[in-house]
Amino acid sequence: MTKSIPIQFNSIGVIHTPYIEKAPYQPVKNDEQQFSIVVDPEFMQGLHELDRFNYIIVLYHIHLLNKKTEMSVMPPWSNGKKVGLFASRSPVRPNPIGLSIVRIKKIEKNIIFTSGLDVFDNTPLLDIKPYIKDLDSKLDSNNGWLKDLEDKEHLGMHIKGIPHKY
Repeated sequence: MTKSIPIQFNSIGVIHTPYIEKAPYQPVKNDEQQFSIVVDPEFMQGLHELDRFNYIIVLYHIHLLNKKTEMSVMPPWSNGKKVGLFASRSPVRPNPIGLSIVRIKKIEKNIIFTSGLDVFDNTPLLDIKPYIKDLDSKLDSNNGWLKDLEDKEHLGMHIKGIPHKY
């Protein structure tokens, strides 16, 4: 049996969004509110040439969770279907690391202005990676167990980040 090794991450900045008490489940593509990522000045040089990409992958610490991690989950849009945690996008995970892909609008010094992010204001930033079309877009990807869901319209609302009732 492999033993877990304790690790530690330090934030490299902070994410600013308009969301204080409630955030969408996915980034809202056309959200016109202001979203920015402020990278700590010591990492500013790492932004050189990032503005040549359209999208970035943002990794962050989901710091406001207060739920116990379960290995079996029931996504709110799955009509009661239970799946393993790692077959879901649940934010309640053993290591609460979030990932969002967002469009770069502009970069000014150490501030990246982006399209909508699905995180709370002041979320700790862990890392940024460029989204590279030929590496990150997999033409043979599929929807796994999601293809079996009857209410695909409801799932589509989640995928697009459209606010709605459950």
